[in-house]
Amino acid sequence: MLELLAYLRANGFKTFIASGGGIEFMRPWSDKVYGIPPEQVVGSSIKTQFEMRGGRPELFRLPEINFIDDKVGKPVGINQHIGRRPLAAFGNSDGDLEMLQWATMGGGVRFGLLVHHTDAEREYAYDRQSHIGKLDKALDAAALNRWTVVDMKNDWKRVFAFET
Repeated sequence: MLELLAYLRANGFKTFIASGGGIEFMRPWSDKVYGIPPEQVVGSSIKTQFEMRGGRPELFRLPEINFIDDKVGKPVGINQHIGRRPLAAFGNSDGDLEMLQWATMGGGVRFGLLVHHTDAEREYAYDRQSHIGKLDKALDAAALNRWTVVDMKNDWKRVFAFET
């Protein structure tokens, strides 16, 4: 995926991460790991408020969820942060189904891809019956919507850069 991100950027695309993970968790390392700056990360968030304390402006996290960027929330989060429908979307679980639908069913030339984690030896394997990272509904939708499905075990010679 790092090679894909680099290829897209080299060809004029602006790349983003849209994850169900916490936005404040992902932003500090997304640039170093993926080459995606913090302002191009869309994620789940906790409500935050501004206060002046001791003459200093501070932001405080509240014990409330602000937004969940997963499933039906992903297209909403993308729209709120980016303001346009993606031309391409890449996912790996049922949590990405609605994002892929929204991105690829918008008219014009669009691309959707699912990474099917099938390589428990080199990385992870999860599928229809998995408790974590379930890929079931999105896998069925891939065939109907002509999304590309990449089988990690069979299609990738190398998963990590340190592999030969």
